[in-house]
Amino acid sequence: MAKHSSLPVLIDLAKEGADQAGKQLQLLMSERNNAETQLSTLLVYRQDYAERLQKATETGLSSSNYHNFRQFIATLDEAISQQNKVVAHIDGKLESGRQRWHAEKRRLSSFEALQAREARQQLARENRSEQLASDEISATMYRRARQPH
Repeated sequence: MAKHSSLPVLIDLAKEGADQAGKQLQLLMSERNNAETQLSTLLVYRQDYAERLQKATETGLSSSNYHNFRQFIATLDEAISQQNKVVAHIDGKLESGRQRWHAEKRRLSSFEALQAREARQQLARENRSEQLASDEISATMYRRARQPH
């Protein structure tokens, strides 16, 4: 009597888990790329305004305009700082997502290895059973051949 294995169900569940973890990882990578793009844009914008301030000071500008430039650059610096925190936060989530995906893949591999081992064991049992049946048939035929008629 063959025993029913729950491995196919476990493998399906592990595949779903790995797929979900992979999709989540892709979303996090996309989120990371977007945050990095925003950070780069802020950095370019800040550099542009710093250059404008430099040129304006060379040609002369009023103290109120100078103050406005400096205040705007300070605002950009704060936005850059905040965006760096966003990127760092996403990096942490990304690392957790990678670890989850790797864990799900290891789990799936373990179940698949168990299934392969179970299949090998079943094949070995079938081969032994077949060999025993063949040996029994051979022994019966030998006994019949040796009996006098």
